[in-house]
Order: sequence, then structure tokens, then C-alpha cells
Amino acid sequence: MAIKTGEKAIFVGLGVLALAMMGWRMLNIDKVEEDKGIPFYTTSSNQFMKKAGVLYSKYDCSNCHSLWTMKNIMETVPAPALDGIGSLKDEAWFYRYFSAENPQSILPTRLKPKWKMPSFANIPEEDRRILARYMASLKVKDWYLQDTIKREQEKLTGKPYKPKS
Repeated sequence: MAIKTGEKAIFVGLGVLALAMMGWRMLNIDKVEEDKGIPFYTTSSNQFMKKAGVLYSKYDCSNCHSLWTMKNIMETVPAPALDGIGSLKDEAWFYRYFSAENPQSILPTRLKPKWKMPSFANIPEEDRRILARYMASLKVKDWYLQDTIKREQEKLTGKPYKPKS
């Protein structure tokens, strides 16, 4: 079976395209951004993390929030991932939030009522303090926080981000 002229042209075109892509990749190999590592970390001790983890499970936080994992949009509600949240709020804020009869009065949400943050005002004070301290310990490296702020502002405004002086 002989290859027709049109088929030869397609094969040659594909070969040229593959070579061009390989050449482009070789020319741009040094422009690949270095891996800065995982941007999320905690300032808590392992012992405290275990204590907080028990409460995180006890109060079913993982039903809505992800922590130290990739969030699966098909399995969870659009509640925020908690990785790095302590870089945005401090322990006192979290304690007030967990102690509020209506957490939405502190942090409004557009989630449906059944998915809104429940009040933890009736759980033991010690549990609220542990959860608040743990949430405040969940940090994100500065470079990632700045990149996130930049992307969010550009997405919201459609304009290049200009940091405030």
C-alpha cells in the first residue's frame, strides 16, 4: 500500500511541528520557574496538632473545609480551604468567630443556609480556644500570599496588579 502525496505532506508537517516544539522547549528550558516548595505550614507542635486534629474531626470540619489536601470540588461545598488561613486572621479573631452565636455577623457568606458556618458558641470554651490557636497557626509563606493577592486582584479587576506603596 503506497502513501499518497497528501498523507506524506501530513506526516512531514507533523514531523516538522514535533521538531519545532522540541526546539522551542530546548530554547526555553532555562526559563522554567524554580520550585519554591509547598507554601503552607503550621507553627504548632506535633502534639498540639494531634489535639486540634481530634477536635477538627469531632466537629466535622472536614465536611466543608479541606486541610493539607487538594480540595475536590465535586465532594465538598465551597467553604474555604484552611491551609494558610492563619496568615489572614489571628487567634483572637478566630476565638471571636468560633464564640459567635451567628458567625455570619463576623464573616458574611453567600453559601446556602445548610452550608453556612455553624455556631460553636455552645461547645466547651477550651475546644474553641484550641481550634482558634490551631487555625491561627496555619500559615502560608509570604511569596505565595503575595502571588495569591495579585492573581485575585487581577481576576477581580481585569487589570494588572499594582501593590500599594
